[in-house]
Amino acid sequence: MSRTGIVLLSGGLDSGVAAACFLRQPQAQLRAALCFDYGQRAAVPERAAATALARRWGVPLHTIALPWLGALAAQTGSRLLPGTGALPAATAAHPGDDASARAVWIPARNAVFVAIAAAHAEALGAACVVAGFNREEAATFPDNSAAFLAAGTEFLAHGTRTGVAVVSPTIELDKPAIVALARELGFVATDFWSCYEAGPERCGRCESCCRSRWTR
Repeated sequence: MSRTGIVLLSGGLDSGVAAACFLRQPQAQLRAALCFDYGQRAAVPERAAATALARRWGVPLHTIALPWLGALAAQTGSRLLPGTGALPAATAAHPGDDASARAVWIPARNAVFVAIAAAHAEALGAACVVAGFNREEAATFPDNSAAFLAAGTEFLAHGTRTGVAVVSPTIELDKPAIVALARELGFVATDFWSCYEAGPERCGRCESCCRSRWTR
């Protein structure tokens, strides 16, 4: 795995654990962390969690506003935006399916995020983009899959002069395994914001909450 990276840091469980795993490598360094605000319900608590995580590692955090992405998401009726209706109901036993994934889908979100992070990586001399993709969410979100990861690296081999790669230390894990790894790394549940809602408390009912429970 590359040893210099730009991390996509949403403040959630997956991105936080992916960044921590990346930093466990000898001589690993994160040149920057990127947090995106496209008008999602949880933008404020996500940014707060990302800020605390970046500070923990001494990594500069850049919050990037993407109002145009939010506008496109509004056109498709994504429930991740406020004022678009109730979020799909979820339980620990049935956290999500294709229908719930369609309801919260943001057009090309991870493709956009990876491309922006790659531009930062090339400019800052980082070799890779670090992302918290995982096997569990890949079942309904294709932009979390190993195929997306490989395709991203292939795309950036042509789209950057330095051949920026896309890496994800969590790509083979499901959510219980990521939670277990988070505990091993010294995290507690409140270090992350893995909820689609804005708070002040985690709702406990959305897909993100149900998938990221510390007890399942």
